[in-house]
Amino acid sequence: MSADTLPRVGCDRLADFIARALGSAGLPAADARIVAGLMAEADLQGSDGHGVIRLPQYVKRIRAGGINTSPAVRVVHERAAMALLDGDNGMGHLVMSRAVDLAMDKARSAGVAWVGTRASNHAGPASLYVRKPSQQGMVALYFAVGNANHLPPWGGMEMLLSTNPIAVGVPAGSEPAVVLDMATTVAAYGKVKAKAKRGEPLPEGWMIDRQGKPLLDPTRADEGFLLPIGGHKGYGLALIVGLLAGTLNGAAMGREVIDFNRDHVTPTNTGQAILVIDLSAFGPPEAFTAAVDQLVRDLRASERLPGVERIWLPGEQSHERRRRNAEAGIPLPAALLTELQSLAIELGIEPLA
Repeated sequence: MSADTLPRVGCDRLADFIARALGSAGLPAADARIVAGLMAEADLQGSDGHGVIRLPQYVKRIRAGGINTSPAVRVVHERAAMALLDGDNGMGHLVMSRAVDLAMDKARSAGVAWVGTRASNHAGPASLYVRKPSQQGMVALYFAVGNANHLPPWGGMEMLLSTNPIAVGVPAGSEPAVVLDMATTVAAYGKVKAKAKRGEPLPEGWMIDRQGKPLLDPTRADEGFLLPIGGHKGYGLALIVGLLAGTLNGAAMGREVIDFNRDHVTPTNTGQAILVIDLSAFGPPEAFTAAVDQLVRDLRASERLPGVERIWLPGEQSHERRRRNAEAGIPLPAALLTELQSLAIELGIEPLA
C-alpha cells in the first residue's frame, strides 16, 4: 500500500497521543511533550523508522525501568568550545536537545563547539539535531552510536558495529537547508522495521544472511546483518563515527552496545556528538548562504541522464514531505495503527483517532 492510500493523522494530534502515552508510562508531562514533538516531527519528514513506530518500544523500556524518567543531565567536562554531557540514562531526545542548545550557545561565543554525550539513549533520526542550528545560521554535524549492532567488521560475521549515523545541516538563503542524514549502512535498521510493519520486502543490497546471500524478508532480519555503504569504506566510517560518538565520550561501543530491541532493562549508555559552526565567525552569513543557494540551483539545473526527472539535493525530499504531510496528515500503516490502539488500551488512554 502506497503512502497516498494509507490512513493519515495530523502532526499535532499524533504528538498529543505520543505525549499522553509517554506520560502514562511515567515520563513527566513537560519531558513527554518534548520527546513527542520530536517523534512526530520524525514522521512528518518521512523518517518513519524513528517516529511513532518506536513508541511501544519506548513505553516498554520506560515501564521496565530501562529509562530514567527523572534524569539529572549534567556537564561533566567543559572548555570554551566543548562539553561532555552525562544523560543519566534519560530519554535520548531530551539529552540531545540539551546538547544541541549547549553547542549553539558555545559556538556563538567561540565560533565552533563540540558537545558529546554519554549515558544517553536512542534519540530518533539524526537530521532532527542538525536542522535547528541550520535554521539559525549555523552549520551542524551529528554523529551517534546505534542502539544495536547490525554490522560486522568488513569480511567478518560477528556484529560488533551499528548503523552509526551521520547528519550534516548547512543553511541556505531562499533555498531549503542542505540536510544530509545517512546511516553508515546501506539502510538504517529502523527502515527494516518499517518495511516489516508495512508488509514490504527488503530491496536487494540492504541485508545478507550468514551464507552471504541476499536477505529480502524483513521478518527474518535476525538471521543476517546489514551491509555497509560502499563496502569496506562504509565499515571504516561506522568505526570512526563510533570512536568519536562512543569511545571518546566514555559511551558504549563494540561489544558494550546493548541491543535495545531485546533488552528493555539494561542502560544502553548511548553516545552521541554534535559539532556546531557559527557562520558569522567566517564573515557575513548572507554571503555564504547566497553561495549555497547558487550551488544548489546549479546542481538542480545541471544536465540529467536519460530518464531522470529531477536532481535532488540532500534534504529536499524530506522538506517536501514535511510540507505535504503538514497539509494532508502523516500516513500510518494499518498494522501500526492497530498496534497503537492496543497500546492505548493497555495504558488506559484515549486511542489515536
